[in-house]
Amino acid sequence: MMKHRTTQRDAIKKVIREKDRALDAGEILCSARQMVSSLNQSTVFRNLKLLIENGWLRKINHPARGPLYERTDKEHHHHFYCRSCKKVYVLPGCALNENGLTPRGFVTEEHEVFLSGVCATCQTYDGAGEHY
Repeated sequence: MMKHRTTQRDAIKKVIREKDRALDAGEILCSARQMVSSLNQSTVFRNLKLLIENGWLRKINHPARGPLYERTDKEHHHHFYCRSCKKVYVLPGCALNENGLTPRGFVTEEHEVFLSGVCATCQTYDGAGEHY
């Protein structure tokens, strides 16, 4: 359980709630710093660790983006990584039948699926705002 509330932690939680997608520590720092200008990287990491320990946040190790953070109160889902804009999007639900994939005698406790490609926005525009 967290010992006390802080303005920095409140700003970090607000960013994570408002963005409502998996974020890396840099994205969290950049957005939360708009609310608390004195916020620094070590404070963000310390608070992310506390929020994970408290069960409010979970860490995802994305193969392309590295550590990402999202709230634990979401339904089970997977992620889509856009190689163009570098954002990670939530894919609602799960189409994976893990029981059919798990070898006999094994017990699957959890799984994570990462898809990658180009998001709808990046397919429509190149970096200069030109339509494809």
